[in-house]
Amino acid sequence: MSRHHGHIPKRNIVNRFVLYSVILFLLNACGSSKDASDSDTDAMLSVEQRLSTILDAANTDTDFTLLVESNNGTQFVYRRGESTETNTYRSASTSKMVTATIILWLVEQGVLSLSDHPQDYLEFWPTTGLHADIELRHLLSFTSGLSNEPVCMNVGVANFSRCVETILEINPSITPPGEEYYYANTHLQVAGLMAIQASGLRDWEEVFDYFKTETQLFANAAFDLPSTSNPRLAGGMRWQAVEYVAFLSAIYHQRLLSPVLVEAMISDQIENARIGYSPVSGGDFSVDWHYGFGLWIECTAIAFNCSETTRVSSLGAYGAYPFIDFEQQHFGIVAREGDLGTGYEGYQLWTRIKNELAEWAGNRL
Repeated sequence: MSRHHGHIPKRNIVNRFVLYSVILFLLNACGSSKDASDSDTDAMLSVEQRLSTILDAANTDTDFTLLVESNNGTQFVYRRGESTETNTYRSASTSKMVTATIILWLVEQGVLSLSDHPQDYLEFWPTTGLHADIELRHLLSFTSGLSNEPVCMNVGVANFSRCVETILEINPSITPPGEEYYYANTHLQVAGLMAIQASGLRDWEEVFDYFKTETQLFANAAFDLPSTSNPRLAGGMRWQAVEYVAFLSAIYHQRLLSPVLVEAMISDQIENARIGYSPVSGGDFSVDWHYGFGLWIECTAIAFNCSETTRVSSLGAYGAYPFIDFEQQHFGIVAREGDLGTGYEGYQLWTRIKNELAEWAGNRL
């Protein structure tokens, strides 16, 4: 028995070798993970530096803020001059996406249906003829045929309901609903009055307050242009960039609308309609985008042939540009208020940094 004293059994040597191997593997793995993490951080910082450099060099007519959020909640913010993510800006047509979403949110709650007609809620609306064939879906997709805009939509002291009646009066002859897309403010004004009547609330301000209370979105925003009593629902909102991005996040992550309604909102709703008027089909833009419910469906092809929605937006006439990029998994806004008619500016800024933003978002997945 003594001859075995002081010797380690072979099986213990093997066990210790296995143990040391495991420890070395774990140490190496930890080191590799740290190196990968450092590399990812360096890549992210590098692309953010490039973003800032490009934006510093951009020649624009006014200060602006770019606020972007990736799929996992990481944000990148760039501020120029006096602009910040908490400045309040007039929205122009960036209102359209918000108004359409509020109405779809009421659809989600069963207050309205996409197949509802104006005459279901508005006593003055015709019950026969083409006007009676208009559905809520046509109003949200700008295919209702109501293309002529009355002056009262820009008059603060005008009565909201009476102004919607005027929309009806100055559009006595319309194309069959669904047959023509026409970018105008009239559609959402009618849809908004339907929402007011269907919800039993007094006016759009109460509808918006109800939405804000229930969703905790847009706490500091208002529809007050030309006035709170007669707001232009397609272009009369004021917002902060930080609020708008929180709103985009709620849509992107489907916290606000069901997947079915989000899909409907971002689907091509004018596929078979002719284009009566589109502000992006000529001039600085010259693109062939289609329309969902209250938002643009961007497509690089001319003519439009995108079978799947990868990117949506709701640019405004003062140059603000909110967007959701489903393919690159990020969303954000170029927040600014230039002169009326500078709507191309925000989109143009994005085109300069689109590759860097896609790289940035990819590093944050």
